[in-house]
Amino acid sequence: MQPKITATVACTDRQVGEVTRLIIDPLTQQISHVAIDAGGVDILAPAELIASVSEHEVRLRCTSAELGRFERLRRDDFVSIEEVEIPHLERRLHGVRPGEVLVPVPALEKDVTRRSFFTKFTAAIGAVLALPLAFPALRYIIDPMYLPFDNSWLKFGRIDALREPGVPQLLKFHKTVKEGFLTREFEKSHWAMRVSPELREKIYAEGDIEFRDANGEVVWTNSKEAEVVVFSGKCPHLGCAYRWRKHRTFGQTFICPCHLSIFDPAGKVLDGPSPRPLDVLPVKVAGNEIQIIDMEFKAGKAEQVRIV
Repeated sequence: MQPKITATVACTDRQVGEVTRLIIDPLTQQISHVAIDAGGVDILAPAELIASVSEHEVRLRCTSAELGRFERLRRDDFVSIEEVEIPHLERRLHGVRPGEVLVPVPALEKDVTRRSFFTKFTAAIGAVLALPLAFPALRYIIDPMYLPFDNSWLKFGRIDALREPGVPQLLKFHKTVKEGFLTREFEKSHWAMRVSPELREKIYAEGDIEFRDANGEVVWTNSKEAEVVVFSGKCPHLGCAYRWRKHRTFGQTFICPCHLSIFDPAGKVLDGPSPRPLDVLPVKVAGNEIQIIDMEFKAGKAEQVRIV
């Protein structure tokens, strides 16, 4: 039986508080901990401590003193299940509201251990010593990487593929890229959308959007009167692909399921770790054809740093 929110909690010696939240393991989809309000402090009690569950009470296999030694709930370490996609999970939970069931935030970065630090440090010293010998060959290989940015216009899609304003479409296209001395073609995708007057004001809040080359020269300017906006298909946080979904709190939004960044239809950050809004790309319309300059920007930076 699932513990009920606000059910009283009793240890082996006395009653200690009530259930405030349930913590779910996203892999097993089982309750891993129960958050208990014990005198104004939320304590995370492992599910293994639960001896019995009734309609109004949860009994634990520990004393109140033992319970006090467990970890306190740090809300920033968790997100509501309303903000993540875990198939069929909601069917298994009953009588809970948004914010009462949490899952741990993915561990994106881990501390480097002392042993791994010195291992990597030693390898780095060896690489530095070998660099003078490898430099001529390395320069020959990487020289093509220092070519100017490609500012050519690409056929991206047809404007009649876009539905009403404010409803984005994920459009795929093919691009030929030269990497070193090799040339290959691969498929990419970006989000395109007709803009309504309200979205136009948000996207172009600071006026027309300029795009520059490696020398800082303006190569194109998106006019505030443009009919179409194109967002890069990569999340500015770590470059993951994001989706267009209906969020229970924010409504229709762009959501990155990898690290839980959420953006409004104008690309502005609503929640999550993304350091900047979605990246707008240079766009123009010729007849029924949408054309773009396919730019990429460095992930994880508050400012746009063009890399392609």
